[in-house]
Amino acid sequence: MRRSGVASGLFPAALAALIAFAPIASAHPTSAELAGKFARGEYLAAASTAETAASADDLAFAARALLAQCMTGNSEPDPDLVNRALKDAEAALKIDPGHEEGRLQLAIALSLKSRTMDAMAAWSAGYGEKGKKLAEGVLKSDPRNFYAHGFLAVWNVEVERRGGGMGAWMLGASLDAARKHYDSARLLAPDDVGVHWQYARALAALDLNRHWNEVSTVLSRAVAAVAADHVEQVMQARAEHLLGALQAGDRDAAQKLARELL
Repeated sequence: MRRSGVASGLFPAALAALIAFAPIASAHPTSAELAGKFARGEYLAAASTAETAASADDLAFAARALLAQCMTGNSEPDPDLVNRALKDAEAALKIDPGHEEGRLQLAIALSLKSRTMDAMAAWSAGYGEKGKKLAEGVLKSDPRNFYAHGFLAVWNVEVERRGGGMGAWMLGASLDAARKHYDSARLLAPDDVGVHWQYARALAALDLNRHWNEVSTVLSRAVAAVAADHVEQVMQARAEHLLGALQAGDRDAAQKLARELL
């Protein structure tokens, strides 16, 4: 299919959302020290240590840590860190082409890289399509991977928001598919903050008036969950912020906030 301007710019937020779903256990199962650094938000130190070890697990973990540094900050992601993460993820996949964490982190890195590009250039590069295929490939090998389900839930909503009916039709996206993936993710991991936060944020950004009750319910799940690490603490704080805006009753302000947050 020829790429069209109708669908350009659909993907960065959806792909970036996946960072909230990345698993610490599968990212680097052998190092309690690195897991501890990540949980505390010491992302750059964790990434440097993992890059030195340089196995597929280590490099995928390094990419995840660098992207977490980008995603939990209060400013636009650092392009140098994004490029470094992309290279780490690609290096992991050169060692092990089927590495699930490497595939997930590559999708995120491509998304964040596209944020600094012209929308048409990013679309022409195929970043969105590649990210979707990477996540779908993870589910083919691991249907119970709730991180990939969570990503695809957000991806479908974001395509609907940015591309409208035509863009969704072109890319096979729908809110029905989004809900199916979200339901799969929350059944597999009901206490994961990121699963709830990212889906609620995406729905609120799409059309808060239409999805008010659903957004409120899902945000409440994010707020009630127990945050397991620094990433989840950041996501939970954002969920509390957005839920507070909803409860204040200013729907325009709440929807604007949802579109600004990651």
